[in-house]
Amino acid sequence: MAPKIDLVMRDPLISVIMPAYNASEFIAESIRSVQQQTYGNWELLVIDDASTDTTPEIAEEIIALDPRIKLHRLPANQGAGFARNIGIKASQGDYISFLDADDLWMPEKLKTQLDFMMRHNATVCYSSYELIDEKGNSLHQKIEALEDLSFKKLLRANYIGNLTGIYNAQKLGKIYCPLIRKRQDWGLWLLATRKAGQAKGIKTCLAKYRIRKNSISNNKFEMLRYNYSIYRKVLKFSAAKSGFWMLLFLLEQFFVKSRQKADLE
Repeated sequence: MAPKIDLVMRDPLISVIMPAYNASEFIAESIRSVQQQTYGNWELLVIDDASTDTTPEIAEEIIALDPRIKLHRLPANQGAGFARNIGIKASQGDYISFLDADDLWMPEKLKTQLDFMMRHNATVCYSSYELIDEKGNSLHQKIEALEDLSFKKLLRANYIGNLTGIYNAQKLGKIYCPLIRKRQDWGLWLLATRKAGQAKGIKTCLAKYRIRKNSISNNKFEMLRYNYSIYRKVLKFSAAKSGFWMLLFLLEQFFVKSRQKADLE
């Protein structure tokens, strides 16, 4: 008779991918917000994108005291999408999540999402998030998550705040950022949501997004051509279909998505 084997269920490992470029002013606080998670089985992969300030040195000081954190230093600046892909490739987690080196998580972020995903059998999840200024002060506004987000709805506008997104890599496989310079996060969530069927949103604010002066995301007109690249190059739509979705994007952005922003209670 074969010996009886007791299977010990372990908590899923969550990989946290953090691209960092010249974030010396913020990265310690961002890493600390991961360390303060109420869910403990995570790994943090910090990908330094050839910073010219002390970002990697600050990360190394923290890593020396916490073996769950690893640093990858890129020899040349390649952009956030490329850096995230390095982290995704090196990740060991059952779930993959993202946090930029200037944003913050609430302590219950990972635990809340993992419990929610297991309860709802969801493979892609995101949440509402709060807006803060460069110094970390609340702007008393939040971006509200939609409870159910289809692929077609996500095609109309980027409804997933990357700092809140998490996907089940065990079920979906590893999903990478498209190799375009900007809007790669939207491209990743489009690919993940198309594969998953839908994304599930949590209304609670689980993260804080730092609005910085002259940030890439604030340059709305420049972003439009990258939106077109998502349709044309990433999703392989025809030129006519890409143009059609660009029109829907603009309509959604100005008349629908603007309602996502609400005052914090």
